[in-house]
Amino acid sequence: MFRKVLIANRGEIAVRVIRTLREMQIASVAVFSDADRASLHVRMADEAEWVGPSPSTESYLRIDRILDAARRHGAEAIHPGYGFLSENADFAAACEAAGIVFIGPPAESIRRMGSKTAARQMAVAAGAPVVPGAHEALSGPADARAFAGQFGYPLLLKAVAGGGGKGMRRVNSDAELDAAFRDASSEAERSFKNPDLYVEKLIERPRHIEIQLLGDRYGHMVHFGERECSIQRRHQKIVEECPSPLVAARPGLREAMGEAAIRVARSAGYCNAGTVEFLVDARGDFYFLEMNTRLQVEHPITELVTGHDLVRLQLEVAAGEKLRLRQEDIAWRGSAIECRIYAEDPDNNFFPSPGKITRLALPHGPGVRLDGCVYEGWTVPIDYDPLLAKLAVWNATRETAIARMLRALREYEVAGIHTNIAFFRQILEDEEFRAGRLHTQFVDEFPERRKPFDPPPELESIAALVAAFHAKRSAPRAETAQPQRSRWLDIGRDEALR
Repeated sequence: MFRKVLIANRGEIAVRVIRTLREMQIASVAVFSDADRASLHVRMADEAEWVGPSPSTESYLRIDRILDAARRHGAEAIHPGYGFLSENADFAAACEAAGIVFIGPPAESIRRMGSKTAARQMAVAAGAPVVPGAHEALSGPADARAFAGQFGYPLLLKAVAGGGGKGMRRVNSDAELDAAFRDASSEAERSFKNPDLYVEKLIERPRHIEIQLLGDRYGHMVHFGERECSIQRRHQKIVEECPSPLVAARPGLREAMGEAAIRVARSAGYCNAGTVEFLVDARGDFYFLEMNTRLQVEHPITELVTGHDLVRLQLEVAAGEKLRLRQEDIAWRGSAIECRIYAEDPDNNFFPSPGKITRLALPHGPGVRLDGCVYEGWTVPIDYDPLLAKLAVWNATRETAIARMLRALREYEVAGIHTNIAFFRQILEDEEFRAGRLHTQFVDEFPERRKPFDPPPELESIAALVAAFHAKRSAPRAETAQPQRSRWLDIGRDEALR
């Protein structure tokens, strides 16, 4: 096993990895930018190294500086977390060339799955169902128009090298196509330095369900079941569940999706942790979407339900150990829900809300897990994704897990910035959510059902008393305001003359 591991990341995932390293008695090395000098992951790590200015392009995305830090500190392996360099095949290859273990899949597997069109081709070859769409990059809007002629609108333009909703545009008609193609390609170029797009038939109101995988270097691979990730805003997940209420209600669906996911991963020569994502239509048919070649943000709910530490398993597999788990060893107990706590304003189109945290009260108690990276007095930087923490809960049933999450959200207080905590309380109290009728447009449609603020009955009386009090005070002040103001000015003048 490794003696020292560098975490090439920041925020809550760096803190999460450090905690497992401590349990395994492995020394940790953090990296940080100017904006993160006082961050929690830097405070918690055994050692830390500055890697550049605040912009991620000059710090967390600098492969040379990350590798230099690993060499200087004698780290034998690098855990990339998620985001930043975690799905960068060149980084994985550079680690290998430097004699440093990359805690993730081989570089070639990342390359194969990093191209959405190549991944679709492998999924088809592996016998996994895919959404009707192009298997090659489009040469221009004309190709997408020809596809629409065959499959009809709406369709979805997507970046070949995409992720996180970047370079993605819904197109409802031929009139929208040229502008949508231009905008999606431009965003893909800015985000991934690759303007190429492909097209898929848009499945209306699908569910987004993913399968967690883990395999070793010797060809042994298992799945840890599914996560429901349908509650999204701007194509980014914000609430996740394990198990999925849909899958739990359909015998055999978990096994079918799990087997399809493993076939796809094996076709890419995959090992270590990864996630295969599917869309599920209204009939319950599932289709391969993409593979994320890293640990997912929402992995805690899988850990809560299965009882397995996925980061520990990642480290063991990366160190060359055989995966000791068999598929029949993995069981699912109870229900877990995760809410991603962001510094953002849901009432202002989820606009980021950086700033200083002036008060922080964290939820605790049975079945509550908080993977966070902030503390009272810390300033949330504007430079990075505004994720503050992942609040996850476990309970015996979905209904009791929802109740526990609501209790935890009521205990959670963050002052000084806006957060989406109150928004989550509204989501979890919604009848459609409670009934498990979920889909990827849930948040877009939610304002139509969102309950207006219902003040407590006593608030009207309190407001009336406050208004009467201020009216009583302001009336005499208005009559004598000018003489008083002159008197104090005269006193001030006399004091100055003295």
